[in-house]
Amino acid sequence: MTRIVVIHGPNLNLLGTREPEIYGTTTLAEIDDALQAQAAAAGVELETMQSNSEGEIVTRIQEARGRCDGILMNPGAYAHTSVAIRDAIDAVALPLVEVHLTNVHRREEFRHKLVIAGASVGQVLGFGPASYTLGLDALLGHLGIKTWRKG
Repeated sequence: MTRIVVIHGPNLNLLGTREPEIYGTTTLAEIDDALQAQAAAAGVELETMQSNSEGEIVTRIQEARGRCDGILMNPGAYAHTSVAIRDAIDAVALPLVEVHLTNVHRREEFRHKLVIAGASVGQVLGFGPASYTLGLDALLGHLGIKTWRKG
């Protein structure tokens, strides 16, 4: 069975209450529930985790090697700064789709640089919680798994 790990980065545990005018009111649990339903419909096993710690995220990426077929990740602010996470992604050689709730290119200039982007097969950003479901669909398609969008 295909297995995907979903990694949520720092501060995403506060979704629903953190700056709702920017990030919306959908909670991380609601996002995870939608992803679990989507994965189940595609016959895929999904693991999810959230961490505010860069080291924990690196460890989880490394643990995916040999266990998972792909990674869906919202690295949060680490997208702009973490060479360690980028190196871990390169080291495990698993396809990764990077997602962001907001269009980071329409925000502060420091958010425009995405360190992890070059290690991903693609990105989905700016569609709120749908960024996750669109990203999972794209990752499944990349893995050759038929989804409702691919027939």
